[in-house]
Amino acid sequence: MSTPTPPALPRQLTRTRRFTLGAPARFTVTPDGGTVLFLRSRAGDDPVGCLWAFDPATGAERLLADPAELLGGAADAVPEEERVRRERARQQTSGITDYATDTAARLAAFALSGQLWAVDTGSGALRKLPARHPVVDPRPAPDGRHIAYVSGGALRVIRADGSGDRAVAAPEPAEGPDVFFGLPEHVASESMGRHRAFWWAPDGERLLTTRADNRAVRLWYLSDPADPAQPPRTMRYPQVGTANAEVTLWIADLAGGLSEVRWDRAGFEYLPAAGWDGHGPYAAVLSRDQRTLRLLAVDPADGTTSLLAERHDERWVELLVPGVPARTATGLLVDCLDRDETRHLSVGGTPVTPDGLQLHEVLAVDGETVSFVAASEPTERHLWTYHPGRGIRRLTGQPGVHAGVLRGGTLVHTVRTLDLPGSRTTVHRPAEDGRSRPDRPAPVAITSYAQRPLLRLRVESAAVGPRELRTHLFLPSWHRPGDAPLPVLVDPYGGPAMQKVMAEQSSHAFVSQWFAEQGFAVLVTDGAGTPGRGPRWEKEVFGDLIGPPLADQVAALRATAERRPELDLGRVGIRGWSFSGTLAAAAVMRRPDVFHAAVAGAPLTDQRLYDACWKERFLGPPDRYPEHYEASSLLADAPQLSRPLLLVHGLADDNVFAAGTLRLSAALLAAGRPHEVLPLSGMTHAAPTDDTFARLQGHQLEFFQRHLGGPPARAAT
Repeated sequence: MSTPTPPALPRQLTRTRRFTLGAPARFTVTPDGGTVLFLRSRAGDDPVGCLWAFDPATGAERLLADPAELLGGAADAVPEEERVRRERARQQTSGITDYATDTAARLAAFALSGQLWAVDTGSGALRKLPARHPVVDPRPAPDGRHIAYVSGGALRVIRADGSGDRAVAAPEPAEGPDVFFGLPEHVASESMGRHRAFWWAPDGERLLTTRADNRAVRLWYLSDPADPAQPPRTMRYPQVGTANAEVTLWIADLAGGLSEVRWDRAGFEYLPAAGWDGHGPYAAVLSRDQRTLRLLAVDPADGTTSLLAERHDERWVELLVPGVPARTATGLLVDCLDRDETRHLSVGGTPVTPDGLQLHEVLAVDGETVSFVAASEPTERHLWTYHPGRGIRRLTGQPGVHAGVLRGGTLVHTVRTLDLPGSRTTVHRPAEDGRSRPDRPAPVAITSYAQRPLLRLRVESAAVGPRELRTHLFLPSWHRPGDAPLPVLVDPYGGPAMQKVMAEQSSHAFVSQWFAEQGFAVLVTDGAGTPGRGPRWEKEVFGDLIGPPLADQVAALRATAERRPELDLGRVGIRGWSFSGTLAAAAVMRRPDVFHAAVAGAPLTDQRLYDACWKERFLGPPDRYPEHYEASSLLADAPQLSRPLLLVHGLADDNVFAAGTLRLSAALLAAGRPHEVLPLSGMTHAAPTDDTFARLQGHQLEFFQRHLGGPPARAAT
């Protein structure tokens, strides 16, 4: 019997890494604005990233580094430390996945198969340096004379000419592999958005580095039941209510000196951000209950700290605004400031953005000019600048999701819209008056080789109900007014950390459209707790991660059905992964009057089975608020299940562990509640990069068709 061919659109999503392959990314602009560096693979289905240089004046490209040539056709051997880094960053490409430059962007460094490579971006001269193997996260000094990197738990430096390789910060031999310098601990990259752990001083003579000591953190095990001969993989996991890694900061000089940065670690054990600018080192430290954040200046001479600012919130202080804290040339602190409905850009302690304009990211600080991403409409993102003499200025006008890099008057502008498949990247040189705008004449495009999706979206955007819940409704391309009503598939993320309803043609939207083509009306809603609507909206989930988001999914479904007769509320399914997997399982157990079948992928069924930083942010310490964990966990709901439920989980998932799914299945079995479980051997929390993803979508489709029925699909895509 032949194996069925995987569905075409899901297969395309996998082969193109959700349409990211072949698209330019990771831009660096030289100080004079005359060259743009970026990463891009050679085709829309080629996963191997190459390093390129682009001349905005001529539109000419130069290939600086091609892994296929550097490795001589050999496979990219990814070291374990690099594998973990990519998993935390959700990177699924190969080849050159990241790079860093000196201040002038004349020297670029990257790791490939654990080896260190450096390229002169002007001449194109490329060389492999004899660094200690394996090399992780190499970063040139601002002056380009040295390159720092991590290997074997030590922070090391090597001269740019390949000489003088040495450790500048290393654990003691007796401390073992659970102590390391220069790499983020688990919660930093998974739950705080900090993917870096060392920073150069502007003069290139010293570095600020973290030291993580995991020895007090609980030891967890991941095994592969499909291969019982293999021993389990061990990892230190800071479970809710247990010990975190002990993270300290140190100043290392190139001569081997090492001094500790001192602050009240007993009161502030988290380190969400740090850096070193022209005013010296700085750090953001956070209390365990995440209600108090201190921004500290560090004296590089003796490691003492002084208070720059302090923020407090009765629920939690927001951390996930990339790019803050920072400082202007005159030393003004650039930060975010939460006030009721609005997350403001703050400069020198004063909000500089108006109410209703939500800050999402600080892109750069150049002198006194701050470039940032903000929007008043939750589904959009726009580029802005702020200068004390000119105030704020919006650089982008077209509705959509805009991103960019601004330096030396040159703007690299990437835009995604609901009308445009994929992204469009253009480079805008400054006008004669030195100002740069993305709508000025004759921008130069950087070529994208990303594939065009096999489907076209049929999507309606709306703000529904009294709460103006942002929704996307996807209908089959072949459905016409007067046709029979369609079964409904609710397809949210619906909680903290992610929006799905955006003014862009995202890969998530094409998955929703694919399910629509099979005979469903697919509804996507961003409800309570999702980003983009301001502090009060995000913090509605404090103490209850399930109730408010689930209520918003129900409200959006009913409000949409009132104006769209295509929706058959007698046949409603819900699907999701990670947070939305939890939400899907909760939906059929807590609201069987609304939801008639669910697929729950990688659900967190017991909130105590996650890391302390993330869950204690929303639910508080478990010994103080046990009722919060009970309200947000699903095991006690097992006896209430009366609808079809499919549980799916990757057995190699080291973010949301499969133990939660197995415990829920056991509780359901004990309660006599039939259900289905699909274990995925070797799969992590990230989407698989082979045909497993496509076959998994097909399996979900068969489940919903079996339990909800519906008209036959008119498209076989």
